[in-house]
Amino acid sequence: MLGRRGGSVRLKPQIRIVFIYVTLALAWIFLSDRLLSSLVSDERLQSLLQTLKGTLYVLCTGLLLYWLIGRDMQRLDRLNHLLLTGNEQSLRALVSAMDARHKETSDHSERVMRMTVALARCAGLDGDALRHVRFGALLHDIGKLALPDAILIKPGPLTAEETALMRTHPALGRDLLMRTPFLRPAVDIPYAHHERWDGTGYPRGLRGEEIPLAARLFSVVDVWDALSFPRVYKPAWPEEEVLAYLRNAAGSQLDPAIVALFLRHYAELKAIGMDERLEA
Repeated sequence: MLGRRGGSVRLKPQIRIVFIYVTLALAWIFLSDRLLSSLVSDERLQSLLQTLKGTLYVLCTGLLLYWLIGRDMQRLDRLNHLLLTGNEQSLRALVSAMDARHKETSDHSERVMRMTVALARCAGLDGDALRHVRFGALLHDIGKLALPDAILIKPGPLTAEETALMRTHPALGRDLLMRTPFLRPAVDIPYAHHERWDGTGYPRGLRGEEIPLAARLFSVVDVWDALSFPRVYKPAWPEEEVLAYLRNAAGSQLDPAIVALFLRHYAELKAIGMDERLEA
């Protein structure tokens, strides 16, 4: 029931609220009863005033509890925000190191995260759903941590065996995120971003709207990014060719409605992706 911080003993919030409530309630009952008895002698009037006093007591203590609980809830919200921010900063450091190891273009994971969050807003997502998209996009390739560099940074085409091993990274990413409770809701993008609208993707061969919305949003951004920037196995494509590829992939590889949404907001999304100063 007690905690120690900075050399002083602190009560738990629920104990502190009960202590304040009971102390004030007892003081109210004792003092108001004595005051009422000293001022009013008529029994009928006393009974009426007792009823009014009880009603006032309920109202006042209800407001007191509302204020005390609200104050502690705000404090918990601040602490949760600080914890979430600290966790996100740690994850960003990990992802930056992972991008460097995989020889990705500078700011790759941060860029696709910013653009996916912006595209998700255009699609109407907000609140917790948007936060899950942010973490999922940031950690989309977390499963590649378990793969050898010989595959990840190979400059030429992969063999059939290497391709099969590479395609395990979505399941590996899902397994890693499921070990951490606050990241479990973000698993859709790491696990499903290689599924295809026509059902020929991996690892589960999901089709159409069977693919989680977050993964469908991310896939469009990820394809744009993969083609727009150089990789160890290919140079960057010209912008018009990238946009033409997205149009042609709509309805086969990619959700056609999301491709249309991406192209409709393309200038805005590209600006967000290219501005490293922006926060998702």
